[in-house]
Amino acid sequence: METTLSEADLAHLRESIRVAENARAEGTHPFGSIVVSAAGEVIASCGNNSLPPEGDPTQHAELQAVAAAFRVLGAEGMTGSTLFTSAEPCAMCAGAAYWTGIDRVVYALSEHRLLELTGDHPENPTFSLPCREVFARGQRPIEVVGPLLEDEAAAAHIGFWS
Repeated sequence: METTLSEADLAHLRESIRVAENARAEGTHPFGSIVVSAAGEVIASCGNNSLPPEGDPTQHAELQAVAAAFRVLGAEGMTGSTLFTSAEPCAMCAGAAYWTGIDRVVYALSEHRLLELTGDHPENPTFSLPCREVFARGQRPIEVVGPLLEDEAAAAHIGFWS
């Protein structure tokens, strides 16, 4: 599937990277996600809240953003929505995007590149399971675009995991 990205798409993706940078500045894992409705309105913007010991390991930025958007838009309102995220959604977050009705995912940093940055850090035990593979097992299609702007997204991770 050939995908054309608009300037707005790139701006939203860069905003998710800024959310990740802000998360790091606040002392949490450097991940950020936003959900944009079919009308182009930013519905949710979330950083990561999974940093031990007080964080919840299920509170990845993507999961929080799609859940918040669903609470605002409901099932019908999620039609045509896009998740923009600073890193490729993990299996948990891909599942959450699927179940909340996201139609499109645009991500910056691939899981492979993220693993190069985190190594075997115990706070980020990555899956070797691309989100495209998770979505391919579902009953409805989800368009996936990425990786894009990987160097920009990687900057928030440099030095964080060491």
